[in-house]
Amino acid sequence: MSPTLSDYALNRRRFLTTVLAGSAVLTLGDLVLPRVARAAAAGPFTLPPLPYANDALSPVISANTIGFHYGKHHQGYATKLNELVAGSPMADQSLEAIIKATAGKADQAAIFNNAAQVWNHTFYWNSLKPKGGGKPTGALAEWIDKSFGDYDKFKAEFTKAATGQFGSGWAWLIKAGDTLAGTKTGNADTPIARGPRPLLTA
Repeated sequence: MSPTLSDYALNRRRFLTTVLAGSAVLTLGDLVLPRVARAAAAGPFTLPPLPYANDALSPVISANTIGFHYGKHHQGYATKLNELVAGSPMADQSLEAIIKATAGKADQAAIFNNAAQVWNHTFYWNSLKPKGGGKPTGALAEWIDKSFGDYDKFKAEFTKAATGQFGSGWAWLIKAGDTLAGTKTGNADTPIARGPRPLLTA
């Protein structure tokens, strides 16, 4: 049986409370901006493979949930984006360029939504790591202390942003100028449409 949206919401809440206690899979150690491979035979945008096996994040996130959201939702956004940009100059542009060019334009909302969700989900998968979690060290820890006061205050703010999102959306840790900040976006919206660099999402 495929997981329902309510199952996903419950898993997401469990994920947030477990991860932000420092014991699960969220990782700030490997900050990698997502890249989408190109394959002309399948259209301009194809999904990169998951950076781990479907069951690698269990029991925090089940293999069934990972497979459903990567194989159905994430793939669906890429497939739809290919349909929408086929034959247009956007077919040769990067996801970031498409997102920035279509953000806030009602007549291009479908392109924006699908491009942003491909980017957001790829970034999300790369924000997770088997046996990840825990308090960061080094320069990142110093940035968190400087921006939030300490790690516990960061966890509280990030958790508030994530669990306070009504409906679908994302919580982000972003680098804005010389500081880090927690923020949230609804639905497909993404910080890269406006410039701040995302470091983490959930």
